Amino acid sequence: MSLREEIAAMRGGDGHPGHLVGEFRRTALLAPISDGGLMSGDQGGVRWIYAFTDEEALGRFVLRRGIDPAAELEYLSVLGARLLDAVIPSLDGPKAWP
Repeated sequence: MSLREEIAAMRGGDGHPGHLVGEFRRTALLAPISDGGLMSGDQGGVRWIYAFTDEEALGRFVLRRGIDPAAELEYLSVLGARLLDAVIPSLDGPKAWP
């Protein structure tokens, strides 16, 4: 299954966490850049790095955030494995990932 299908399966209560993580690691994601770094946000004390499966999903994020859709938004294409193995361990704060 694709990452989007794995996400849908998890949301539907029929997914497998290991399959989701495996597909996340293999998928090229779009990560927006702001102020020279990956765009992220905090929710409930957890830092979230914004990463999207395709330009359509990134576009919906832009609209929901009130970002001018005509404005140029820089982003990287990065494998999920790179986010998990290199980016997350480099961040300050608690490490919840096994």
